[in-house]
Amino acid sequence: MADLAARQRRASAPERRLADSPDVSAIALSVLDALTAAVVVTAVDGTILITNAASGPLGLVAGANLPSDLAELAATVRADGVTREQNLTLPAADASVLMLRRERQGPPVRARASTVGTDGWVALVLEDLTESERVEAVRRDFVANVSHELKTPVGALLLLAEAIGDGADDPTSVRRFATRISREASRLGRLVQELIDLSRLQGAEASGPLFPTTLEKAVGEALDRTRLAAQAKHISVAVVTEPGPPLLVLGAEDQLATAVANLLENAVHYSPERTRVVIGLRRRDDVVEVSVADEGIGIDEADLERVFERFYRSDPARSRATGGTGLGLAIVKHIATNHGGEATVWSAPGKGSTFTVRLPALEGSTHHHPQEGTPA
Repeated sequence: MADLAARQRRASAPERRLADSPDVSAIALSVLDALTAAVVVTAVDGTILITNAASGPLGLVAGANLPSDLAELAATVRADGVTREQNLTLPAADASVLMLRRERQGPPVRARASTVGTDGWVALVLEDLTESERVEAVRRDFVANVSHELKTPVGALLLLAEAIGDGADDPTSVRRFATRISREASRLGRLVQELIDLSRLQGAEASGPLFPTTLEKAVGEALDRTRLAAQAKHISVAVVTEPGPPLLVLGAEDQLATAVANLLENAVHYSPERTRVVIGLRRRDDVVEVSVADEGIGIDEADLERVFERFYRSDPARSRATGGTGLGLAIVKHIATNHGGEATVWSAPGKGSTFTVRLPALEGSTHHHPQEGTPA
């Protein structure tokens, strides 16, 4: 019995030391502040007694009253002692911010309420659902866009197949419809492939193994991929580079080539015939850049922030006419991000566009003044 009592005293010693410590309140508050969820403790009258750091952005501060929906949830839990969870929307925390954002409500939250102690206190743990709801909205839009984009070529293929059947005795019509079927099938195949590419870029192993490679090599491959499209519109493509060692980056060569090719194809598609596209290569400090500038139709300022979104088109009719899928620039953005860089755009209506990919440089490339190379 003596040994059992001794073991019990040793087991309870840490709890006694913590309870007797004058710093226990400070420690508890520090732990609460370290949480990403907002934590609020409220009194019987609805006054907020304790908050942590994450509560501030939600507009919940000690000494204030709980918003009505939270107060109702706390009162219900206080009455029967049963822990409850509920999704609700908080009121806007700041009227000036509310007007600036043109929002009528604060953030959506998932609230979990439990009783604490014997004085009628209730603890509320609030998880901000803003980001998860945004992601869900993006997912819904993506599914809707994919369905629409797939339905268009599939529907065209069905109609063309019926037309071939009806015109079987007219070889000229059959050849014309067969050509259109081939074009729609190519568009469908490209859309599926770009969806696969985008899915891979967003996966856990987005970039795969990275090796020292040069932007010059990526540009060379991109030129090969787009040469025929540029020649068909009599568009000249010039490469402006810097003398000295190649511009080295740590990356996946095929992905970098795809990023440049997508920018180049975009420039060719949106440029009038007999214009010029310029690919620029340079290093600035510890960053290397590849830019693609065109003399095309340009992009409205209102569209600039969205051009890298999946399926976003500033001119849907023209994009479909040129065979665009709406995924090329999204792929460019993900490739740049996965390589530790960024993709940006400058454009103005009637003045063309310049898309730039910036990546961390490896030692071996140097900074010089640019000079124009041989046109492709």
